[in-house]
Amino acid sequence: MGMVTATAAAALLASPPQGHLGRRCHLVVPGLRLRPPASSSPPHAAPPLRLSNFVPRCYITNVEVDVSHTSEQEALDDHPPLLPACAIPVVHLPDVPDASPFPLHESASHSTDFEELPVLSEGELHTIAATPAHPAGLYALYASYLFGNLVEQLWNFAWPAALAILHPSLLPVAIVGFFTKLSVFIGAPIVGKLMDHFPRIPMYTGLNAVQVATQLISAAMVIYAMKNVTHASTSAVVLKPWFIALVAAGAIERLAGLALGVAMERDWVVLLAGTNRPVALAQANAVLNRLDLVCETVGASVFGLLLSKYHPVTCLKIACGLMICSFPVLVVLGQLINRFSCHALDSSRTPSDESICANLLDVRKIVQNGLSAIRNGWNEYKQQTVLPASVATVFLNFNVALAPGAIMTALLMHRGISPSIVGAFSGLCSIMGLVATFISSSLVERVGILKAGAAGLIVQASLLSVALVVYWTGSISQRTPLLIFLAAIALSRLGHMSYDVVGTQILQTGVPASKANLIGGMEVSISSLAELVMLGMAIIANDVSHFGFLAILSVSSVAGAAWMFCQWLGNPTDEQKELFMFDPHFQVEPMLVADVEHHNNQLQ
Repeated sequence: MGMVTATAAAALLASPPQGHLGRRCHLVVPGLRLRPPASSSPPHAAPPLRLSNFVPRCYITNVEVDVSHTSEQEALDDHPPLLPACAIPVVHLPDVPDASPFPLHESASHSTDFEELPVLSEGELHTIAATPAHPAGLYALYASYLFGNLVEQLWNFAWPAALAILHPSLLPVAIVGFFTKLSVFIGAPIVGKLMDHFPRIPMYTGLNAVQVATQLISAAMVIYAMKNVTHASTSAVVLKPWFIALVAAGAIERLAGLALGVAMERDWVVLLAGTNRPVALAQANAVLNRLDLVCETVGASVFGLLLSKYHPVTCLKIACGLMICSFPVLVVLGQLINRFSCHALDSSRTPSDESICANLLDVRKIVQNGLSAIRNGWNEYKQQTVLPASVATVFLNFNVALAPGAIMTALLMHRGISPSIVGAFSGLCSIMGLVATFISSSLVERVGILKAGAAGLIVQASLLSVALVVYWTGSISQRTPLLIFLAAIALSRLGHMSYDVVGTQILQTGVPASKANLIGGMEVSISSLAELVMLGMAIIANDVSHFGFLAILSVSSVAGAAWMFCQWLGNPTDEQKELFMFDPHFQVEPMLVADVEHHNNQLQ
C-alpha cells in the first residue's frame, strides 16, 4: 500500500493528457481507492491491485491523473518538471491504517489513527465574512460611484432650478417629472433584461455615454430657451420644440442613470464584496448609501453656490464642462474596477447572449421586445423567493407626505413655520439617513439581515404613527406639538434608510446574478408606478387641508410593508431557509434540536 501511495503521489506531478482536462475528481480517505479495470471476472472476484492493472484514471483530491499502464520507475522518474509558478500543496499523512473494509456498524471498533481536520474558529469565520472578495476593486467602485453620482445629482438640481428661473409656473417641471417617471416605468424592465445579457463593461460604458449625451442635450435646450424665450404663457412654453426635446432627453437620461445605479448596487457590488460574505456586503451597501447622501447634498449646494455668483447660463455651461470631463474618467474607472477585481466583471457572460442582445436591439421589433420584456420581467419578479422584501420597498415609496419633500415643505410653509426650522428639519433628516447607514451594517453583523430589515420597518412605522397622532390631536402651529411632529418624522428616517440598505442586501442575496438587473429594473419600474399613483392622489387632494388624508395613506403603506415583511419572516419556506441558511434567524432552530438530542442522549 505504501508503494501504491508513493507511485500515485509521483503520478500527481505528471501533466494529464489534453483530453481529460477539467473533470471533477474526488478523494477517498484514509487511503487511495484504486479501481481495477473491467474484466470478465465476476464482481466478487476482486483482482489484486497491481501497477499493471491501473485504470486510465486515478482520482486524488480534485486533480485527475492519467496513469496509462505505467511502471513504477516511469511513475517516479519520467515526469516533466514543474513550472516555477505552479504550487502544489503537500499533505503529510501519518501511517496509513489497514486498508481492510471499514465496518459501518456502531459496535465495530475503529482505528484511532485518524486526525481531526482543522475547523475555523468563530472569530476567523467572522473575519472572512467581513473581508471583501476584491477590496481593491471595491474601492475603485466607490470612486466611480462617487464621481458619477456627484455629476448626476448636480444636474438633478440644476435643470429644475433653471426651469423655475425660466418660467414661474410649476407645470413645466411637473411635465418633465411625469414623463421621467413614465419612461422609467416602461423602460426599466427592457433595459434590465438587456443588461443581464450584455457584457458588463461595454454596457457600463454605453450607459455613461447615453447619460452624458442626454444631459448635454438637455442643458443645450435650457440655454437656448434662456437666450431666446421671453415672457410667454405656460401652454406656449410646453409646446415649443426645445421643450419637447428637453422632455425626451430628460426621460432617457433618467432611465440611463437608474440603469447604472441598478447595475452597480445590485450586481457589481455583490461580485466585488462576495455573495457569501454578508458583513462585507452590508458594509459596502452602507458606503454606497453614504456616498449617495453626500453627493445629493454637495451637488445641490455646489450649483446653488454657482447660481448665487454667476448668471444661470454660465452655471449651466460649467455643468456641461463637468459632464464632458466625467465621461472619460468614468470609463477609466470602470476598466480599473474590472482589472483590480481580477476580471470578475467578465464572469457569467456566455457567447449565446450575443444573439439575445441583437434581438433586443432590433429597432423593427422595439414594441414587441418591450412588451415581452415587461411580461417576462413581471413573471420573473413575482416568482422570486424574496418577493415580500421587494414589495415592502415598493410600499415605502407610497410615503410622500410624512417624509422630507415638496409636500412636507408646502405644509410647513402654509402653516407659517419659520424657514430656518424647515431647513433645520431637512438637514436633520439627512443626518439621520447618514447615521442609519452605520446602524444598518452593525445590525446585520449582530442579528442578521432578516431581523435587521424587520427592525427598520417596525421603527419607521411606529414613529410615523406617533407623528400622525400628533398631527390629528394637536395643532402643529404650536411649538411643542410641532417639534414632536418633526422629530418623529426625522427619527423615522433611521428606520427607512436602515431598511433601504438591508432590503437591498436581501435582494442581492436572493436574486440570481443572471437576473439581478432584470429584477432590479422591475422593482424600480413598480416603484415609479407607486410614485405616479401618489402624485395623482396629491393632485386630487391638492389643498393643504387634505394633508391628513395623505398622511393616513403614508402611514398605512409603511405599516403594510412592516406587516408583510414580518409575516414572511415568521413563516419561512424551505427555499427561504436554504437561501439564508447562514442567517442567525435560521440557525437557532438547528441549535435547539441539537441541544434536545444531546439532552436525550444524556438521559439514556
